[in-house]
Amino acid sequence: MNRAQLTTAILLIGMLALSVGNVAIAKKKKLNGQDLFKEYCKPCHDVDSENGEYTPMTLIQDQWERFFDEKYAETHESVTLTGHDGSITDEITPEMLKAIKKFAVDHAADSESPMTCG
Repeated sequence: MNRAQLTTAILLIGMLALSVGNVAIAKKKKLNGQDLFKEYCKPCHDVDSENGEYTPMTLIQDQWERFFDEKYAETHESVTLTGHDGSITDEITPEMLKAIKKFAVDHAADSESPMTCG
């Protein structure tokens, strides 16, 4: 392998490593519960919504736990969101739902740091 080929190979490997790192960072950022709540929940549950306004501090921790464990799939299986493909329950992965649930529970009305979502 000559010097030009070696340099090209090293550059390609470096670019591949950077792109893999960027994908991992993007995936981790995508799983931010607050951002996911804003993107997937707030459009249908904002102030004066016909579906009811819901923010993390709308419910207490036990109520959020019960909602995500027992009611979410049933109440949202036919819900679609403009700009997204399929139903919300199909589009939100289990990892995403876990992040949203954690955000809602951690900032519920009876938590140490209640929050509306912004």
